[in-house]
Amino acid sequence: MPFVYFIFIPMLAAILIPFLYKKVRSIHTGWFVLVVPVVLFGLYTTFVPKLQNGDTYTSSFDWIPSLDISFISYIDGLSLLFSLLITGIGALVVLYSIFYLDKTREKLHNFYVYLLLFMTAMLGVVQSDHLISLYFFWELTSISSFLLIGYWYTRDRSRFGALKSMMITVFGGLMMLGGFILLSIMGDTYSIRELISQAPELANHKWFVWSLILVLLGAFTKSAQFPFYIWLPDAMEAPTPVSAYLHSATMVKAGLYLVARFTPLYASSEWWIWLVTGTGLLTLFWGSFFALKQTDLKGILAFSTVSQLGLIMSLLGAGAISFHTGIEDNSIFKYAAFAAIFHLVNHATFKGSLFMIAGIVDHETGTRDIRKLGGLMSIMPITFTIALIGSFSMAGLPPFNGFLSKEMFLSGMLSIQNFDLFAFATWGILFPIIGWIASVFTFVYSLYFVFRTFTGKYKPDLLPKKAHEAPIGMLIPPAILGTLVIAIFFVPNLIGDYLVKPAVIAMQPFLYTSPSEIDIHISAWHGPLEPELLMTLGIIGLGLLLYWTLPKWQPLYTKFPDWLSLNRLYDSMMYFSEVGTNRLSKMYMTGYMRSYLVYMFTGIILLSISTVFIKNAFEVSFATLAPIRFFELIIALVLVAGTVTILLAKSRLTSIIALGAVGYTVALFFVIFNAPDLALTQLVIETISVALFLLAFYHLPKLNRHENRMKFRLGNALVALGVGITITIIALSAHSQKLVPSISSYYEETVYSEAGGGNIVNVILVDYRGFDTLFEIAVLAIASLGIIAMIKLRLTKKKEVNRLEDK
Repeated sequence: MPFVYFIFIPMLAAILIPFLYKKVRSIHTGWFVLVVPVVLFGLYTTFVPKLQNGDTYTSSFDWIPSLDISFISYIDGLSLLFSLLITGIGALVVLYSIFYLDKTREKLHNFYVYLLLFMTAMLGVVQSDHLISLYFFWELTSISSFLLIGYWYTRDRSRFGALKSMMITVFGGLMMLGGFILLSIMGDTYSIRELISQAPELANHKWFVWSLILVLLGAFTKSAQFPFYIWLPDAMEAPTPVSAYLHSATMVKAGLYLVARFTPLYASSEWWIWLVTGTGLLTLFWGSFFALKQTDLKGILAFSTVSQLGLIMSLLGAGAISFHTGIEDNSIFKYAAFAAIFHLVNHATFKGSLFMIAGIVDHETGTRDIRKLGGLMSIMPITFTIALIGSFSMAGLPPFNGFLSKEMFLSGMLSIQNFDLFAFATWGILFPIIGWIASVFTFVYSLYFVFRTFTGKYKPDLLPKKAHEAPIGMLIPPAILGTLVIAIFFVPNLIGDYLVKPAVIAMQPFLYTSPSEIDIHISAWHGPLEPELLMTLGIIGLGLLLYWTLPKWQPLYTKFPDWLSLNRLYDSMMYFSEVGTNRLSKMYMTGYMRSYLVYMFTGIILLSISTVFIKNAFEVSFATLAPIRFFELIIALVLVAGTVTILLAKSRLTSIIALGAVGYTVALFFVIFNAPDLALTQLVIETISVALFLLAFYHLPKLNRHENRMKFRLGNALVALGVGITITIIALSAHSQKLVPSISSYYEETVYSEAGGGNIVNVILVDYRGFDTLFEIAVLAIASLGIIAMIKLRLTKKKEVNRLEDK
């Protein structure tokens, strides 16, 4: 099977889940779902040895060939790394959810359908080599995450968080689509690889910077960068397995993937380096600082995710500097790109385990409020051990993998001062300072998360349920991730050589051709007097001081006015948008059909007439028209007289008769113009219509002289006259300017030879316009089913009423 189809395996499996959920109620549905990510993870691991020589693989199938749109799966180091994270972490999340979600109380078929759809969307994002298919999967992640975040849809906060995430990420997706369209116009291709190969030429294009900004808007909104991060904390209303998946390996990492993938294309621009690095550092500081304001365990982890995403983003920006020549030590920036990918892997391991720990605490105590927790270390020792491993890794302490990538981050920020372009030599000093301060707060919130939860005084009276250790099935997934946290620290180069280096090649294709060319060796010890070590000691020292004095300065967070927050700005925008649109709607939504017709017809007149005259398309020629015969003129006058009679009649019966006369006159025109089939159809329809009208109007009250009739309205008359004139002008102009031959000759030539029919009208309806006719039949069938359902419903209610009356 071509590996492009691997992307759609979860989506196909999602189709079967509702049936399995309905038929096999004795087994948790998650056990069936678990097979999908496990199998996919095994399939993707087979590519790991194949990429060690710098090879790449492509598989595709056409989607919309006429528009040159295809599903192209492109496997290189970067897409493979993300695919392994998506499926590997996905398997652990599914295993965790089996024990977290109660099969008797939860709608598991909905949950797993959404989760599998999300998995397909993420695999499509990281493997797409086509801009349009990438956008398709990108928006599919927004839709599926909306469904997952709003899974508990009866809760107001769940619906609010789901809507907020979709509003912000879809906005970014639309901006990104604009950037993609500009890129496709600039490079005359939809292929990302081909665009990257044209990077030197595209850098001089007038739309280059605009496309860069639009693409970054998509990345920043999806990866929760400042100021778009506000959707991420509200997404914590999702079930914990969803939170663990979103934050460790999927949605929030999509923006990082986008930046990494497009770095070879945009790295030559100072806009890219400044925006990516600067926004990442600002997000890192902002998230780490405000994490200590939170009292909900998942809230703390949400802001820590914002912070860690900013760290990776800043490293991606620093890594882009390696594309510029003339730098004193170019290798250090290549080191930053390596560090970004390495920390992305490390973050997936410790953040996934910590979210699962937060879910375990909530599941076994009934609360995530850190003010009610404490003293759980002796009650939940295994949970505490895993939480300690994940928290210390997030804090950047040895012997955990987070320490290694945190040291690399400090090295990358220190090296920016050596970059003598784009004013970095002057302002670059701020980067290591901001990074160091943010790392101090990262250290503090890591301790805050684990020790405030598991140490101190146990408060059973504040807990909704008696605390106890989690079942072994719920502990296995975070334990696996915790084991990886420690294992990567001791054998980091195993991950570095087989996963990180091939991904770096995808980020820097102009610098490397195979992983063996990347001369980077990860080690925990760089020497006793290295700046990174001194900065780490400072982080630990100041971090411990701030943690011990936390009760004294944490109340400072209450001094920040809520009305200045970004969340309040979002809420205000949504409120005024809703109020404003409601007021605007009430101005034109009058409830009268005639008002809506006036709006529509006025728009048709303005658009059509202006287009005709702006494009100089108005032209009238009678040269090709057939002569008008006397009896045709008489019939036309009868048609006009019947129409006027409908409008002026004082009796409904007179109006119906005049309406029938108009229909029969049109049928007579069809006969004269040698269209007997159309004439027959018109006669049948007209007869049925008149009969139905008479039947319906028979039951209406009669008109009398006291009934108010619609008065003459000059505005309506002008609109009606304008529509008539517009249609006449367009018809005459279209007939007078035939730019292409009429298709009627094609029908005449092929109706018998190609379609095997003798009646041209029937053949057009059945063969040439077969799908059109099929859909019309489908519409009629649906309407018929609706009528039957209404009749049966009415009969059922009538029987129920009679039964109650009999009682």
